[in-house]
Amino acid sequence: MKTKTENKTIGIIGGMGPLATADLYRKIVMSTDAACDQEHIHTLIDSNTNIPDRTAALLCGAESPVEEMVKSARLLEKAGAGLLIMPCNTAHNFHSEVQDAVSIPVLHMIKLTVQALERQGVSRAGLLATDGTVQTRIYQRCFENSGIELITPDNEGQAAVMDMIYKGVKAGCTDFDTTEVRAAADRLLNTGVQVLILGCTELPLAFDMYALHYPTVDPTLELARAAIIAAGGKVKGEQSVSETKEDA
Repeated sequence: MKTKTENKTIGIIGGMGPLATADLYRKIVMSTDAACDQEHIHTLIDSNTNIPDRTAALLCGAESPVEEMVKSARLLEKAGAGLLIMPCNTAHNFHSEVQDAVSIPVLHMIKLTVQALERQGVSRAGLLATDGTVQTRIYQRCFENSGIELITPDNEGQAAVMDMIYKGVKAGCTDFDTTEVRAAADRLLNTGVQVLILGCTELPLAFDMYALHYPTVDPTLELARAAIIAAGGKVKGEQSVSETKEDA
């Protein structure tokens, strides 16, 4: 196993949004196999709330988030990060621009989610995400060769998901009415969908906050686990990649 000094520092390009950033860091901590503070992974967080809205940039021609995302990426690399992660699904439309701006790897949340569903043997999944993620078809492109059929909500359901993200979680509303979201989820499951992808980093928070009990996959959690392994740590209940190689 790697020594502590050999482990890479995780850098989080955060602020998209702040609660989602905190949720990712919490999942890194909770998923790390560590018996004391010193066994956790050194993590740097830049909660850059100056990053413009990704959906508005993609669909409305609003200010691009790339400049601020790249600024955070370079800041984290300069500070000692050995790998970067972004707790925002829609931001992965700009993944290549961020990756090109730094010399350290930027993990890809959506590709990691595809791999997780393949391991689970899922054949039909429902995508809950922002309009920016749905309409740019970034999930569909990543799922192309997976053999997994991806289903998105109808127009009414998509509007309900957007409202829960922006008027619920991002607005700090603790009593958001989820009736329409529940109806949208039920319609997806009635088409044979086996699992709902929480394809916006506010959605795991929403499902917890509003007690929405459905079969889901959480891309934030998949990203957290992959970051732990890439940094040289060990996920609770799993062998790290480095440990497996050294034991071989």
